[in-house]
Amino acid sequence: MTRLWIMVVLGVLSLAGGHATNGLAEETQAGNSWLDTPVEDDGPPGSMIYVPEGEFLMGDNDGSRNERPEHLVFLDAYMIDRYEVTMAEYQKLLDEDYSIEPPPLWDDGAALGELGNRPAVGITWTYANKYCQWAGKRLPTEAEWEKAARGTDGRRYPWGHMQPFVDIANYNQGTTGWVSYKLTLSPVNSGTRGMSIRHGLKEGGKSAFGLYHMAGNASEWVNDWYDRFYYEEGPKNNPKGPAEGEFKVLRGGSWEDQPVNLRVTARSKGEVDYQDLTTGFRCAKDATKEEGKSEKSPG
Repeated sequence: MTRLWIMVVLGVLSLAGGHATNGLAEETQAGNSWLDTPVEDDGPPGSMIYVPEGEFLMGDNDGSRNERPEHLVFLDAYMIDRYEVTMAEYQKLLDEDYSIEPPPLWDDGAALGELGNRPAVGITWTYANKYCQWAGKRLPTEAEWEKAARGTDGRRYPWGHMQPFVDIANYNQGTTGWVSYKLTLSPVNSGTRGMSIRHGLKEGGKSAFGLYHMAGNASEWVNDWYDRFYYEEGPKNNPKGPAEGEFKVLRGGSWEDQPVNLRVTARSKGEVDYQDLTTGFRCAKDATKEEGKSEKSPG
């Protein structure tokens, strides 16, 4: 029996005994199928969204000190993954490069089977960067990530200004000390069915540009070094973060976080070898005008 299924069994026993602290345990038992069933799929894992060049508002004057000041940023056009990198996608790199140690609780068979559409978590920045390069892409800059999540209308969450609900984002599951890839994580292409009826959201939990799980599920590495005061001195055009630093930036919040950390402007950090079962990533790449003409942009 793999370590993954051992942890699942322990978690199920804990739920049965009434001692679980998983914040979504009751909802999962009640059958919130959106957590397990991909719906309204816009494309396969690895598919990308075209984000056109232009300005957007970055930061939040009402947010934490490291989110200030609000400022206009201009970005060249780029492509960014529609979904978080999945277990199945990351397994392909593991199968090719045996020097890479699998993340905690990783199960090769499950990654290629029923759990393949869950986000790959427990990935360090170093290996996230390695995967994107291996796939012919790169990690997005912090500004690229925020524009893809926020759009150009200054929204607070990827879907708008409304506070999250459990069927819009996967969050607030508590710090239980264990994670089940099946029960704790949502498929990367899940979570849009019924949103327009229940919450008045035409695109469910998707971002302005049509990206999934930009809030919750897995927090996501970006390429930039972290600097608390970078917004005060960074360039307006295509900012790429400080030239060096001690930490890399994490964005989007995770299955464990409170709503405040799911805001599109919220910033956190980790060392390049920081490894936690809340952290995943998605990739980006530069875009050409030809790609812009051929790609349909939901934004």
